[in-house]
Amino acid sequence: MPKILVVGGGYAGFYTAWKLEKHLRQGEAEVVMVDPLPYMTYQPFLPEVAAGSIEPRHAIVSHRRHLKKTRVVTAKVTKVDHATRTATITPELGEPWEETYDQVVMTAGAVSRTFPIAGVADEAIGLKTIEEAAAIRDKVLTNFAKAANLPAGPERQRLLTVVVVGGGFAGIEVFAELRSFVTDLLKSYPQIAFEDTHFHLVEAMGRIMPEVSLETSHWVLENLAQRGATVHLETQLASAVGGVCQLKAKDESIETIESDLIIWTAGVMANPMVKGTDFPLEPRGRITVQPDLRIVDDGTVIPDAWACGDVAAVPDLTGGGVGGMCVPNAQHAVRQAKQLAKNLVAVLRNEATVEYKHENLGAVAGLGVGIGVFQSGKFAMKGFLAWGAHRGYHGLAMPSWERKIRVVSDWVGGFFLGRDIASLDDRETPRAAFEAWASRPKPANADEPAAVAASAPAEGTPAGAAGPAYATPAEDVSKEAAPVDGEKVAAKSE
Repeated sequence: MPKILVVGGGYAGFYTAWKLEKHLRQGEAEVVMVDPLPYMTYQPFLPEVAAGSIEPRHAIVSHRRHLKKTRVVTAKVTKVDHATRTATITPELGEPWEETYDQVVMTAGAVSRTFPIAGVADEAIGLKTIEEAAAIRDKVLTNFAKAANLPAGPERQRLLTVVVVGGGFAGIEVFAELRSFVTDLLKSYPQIAFEDTHFHLVEAMGRIMPEVSLETSHWVLENLAQRGATVHLETQLASAVGGVCQLKAKDESIETIESDLIIWTAGVMANPMVKGTDFPLEPRGRITVQPDLRIVDDGTVIPDAWACGDVAAVPDLTGGGVGGMCVPNAQHAVRQAKQLAKNLVAVLRNEATVEYKHENLGAVAGLGVGIGVFQSGKFAMKGFLAWGAHRGYHGLAMPSWERKIRVVSDWVGGFFLGRDIASLDDRETPRAAFEAWASRPKPANADEPAAVAASAPAEGTPAGAAGPAYATPAEDVSKEAAPVDGEKVAAKSE
């Protein structure tokens, strides 16, 4: 029985495996999917997760729960040698092994693309994973709680300032959703006024959201301005060292803004793991494929090899793609995966393949509760109806009824009960409170270092230390780490 290896379990990988299960006959082929994460993330919901409208676990789809006939391997693929039809699988624990296959599907997805700007790697956070979205939510809530106890001043302003880099769909959506979230949050913090909160979006181009018309993008800018959010067009982030953002405008002027939350959404790139394969790559680092999604090398089909999604350079037969290729978005990834599954089964049965061609259905974005935009051709819709279209479209697009019900339940609960505003920031160091009070054996003799067997903390010592939402590595609480001192933990939390 032939083995189909699917490398990656994101949009394209999950849907490829899901549809192969549907189209393959019993015993026709074995499907193996490998991904370091045990779930697929529905990325259009990340801004709403960051804004507390959707619970983080409801915006992901468990591989093992929904792929009943696929062998799911939670590990990394670190090398693909198609010449020998083998892939190197590297688990988090244990030794790597070689997995043989007959057909391979490359769907490793994309990662955040950054530039060598001082401070970005240390201070910023992306918006590609569910963990990042949840951390942003907790960061906003934790910063509000801290700021409520501080007098007016630079530190308070820093805590209440959000900077988003990138004016594409992801950047605008998380920017607008967080503005809506913070405005709603003010009801629970009478010590903080609307004027105390500051939102800045930095975009190097002269416009935002290139997927919609110029008129629609101008409406979005006006709406954001009315809600107290500032968009800096034709401006670049020059530095973010220590959270001090230096914004360089087109006229070379510099504006300085301090922020405790810097979100990077300025582009993506193909997963670098493709460099560990023997497949041809185009200049942007994507695998070259022909319209039926088979991998090609200078026009010559490589047998038994396929690719789609963000990791593949798929020709856009409609002529609307940038550089003649499909743009890396969810709309294309899902549809490419469905077509790839059909084509792969067709090849197994010696049938003809079908070229991928998809006319853009339009673009829809949520800009906070009750506000959205929708663009299809020259037709544009703005405001509440567009927001309803956004939720309706993505609610239906969420794979499986189980996930749909969970997401819609979050929306209904939020409408009647409001958003949950409790921060779980301390989950980054979940054992800190336990270790602060844990009793340890006394030293066997006076010469033994105290760090090896510390005595129990003094009575009355406060326990628990707030963990960073991102950027600062969590404190090592492994068995090999030195015990956490209760007094130091208490001082840190103060």
